[in-house]
Amino acid sequence: MEIEIVSKEENELLDRTEVTFKAVHTKEGTPQREAVREKLSSLLKAPKERVIVDKMNSEFGKMETMGYAKVYKTKEAAMKYEREYVLVRNKLKEKVKVEKKAAAPATAKARAAAKPAEKAPEKPAEKPAEKHAEKGEKHEKPAEKPAGKPLEKKA
Repeated sequence: MEIEIVSKEENELLDRTEVTFKAVHTKEGTPQREAVREKLSSLLKAPKERVIVDKMNSEFGKMETMGYAKVYKTKEAAMKYEREYVLVRNKLKEKVKVEKKAAAPATAKARAAAKPAEKAPEKPAEKPAEKHAEKGEKHEKPAEKPAGKPLEKKA
């Protein structure tokens, strides 16, 4: 894998250098983020912990990947300005797992086992005709028009 730096800009407000790169990987798959970080750190002469690969895009059928990386001046600046999931991707931070409370029953089965549900008395199924009869509704067929002579035109 070869990495070529396409553009390089200094961002003094955020204490970093922003780099757009192109990785050419003939006869290989898309490179791993860690391998790209190592190559970029050697090219830019910066420690690996300060290099953060933000995104990498590969097109189908092409053996090159375009990407965007940031090289911070200090590790503290990287931890301060970067989003947490990007830090996790670049293995600078561990993913925090949230634990649920064990005291409260979490599932519907546990709730059902803890408190039996009361059943409502069931009514026998009624036929549609009986329903209408109870309401006092009448259903009649529409009256048919008598077949008569066609109207004659007057002059």
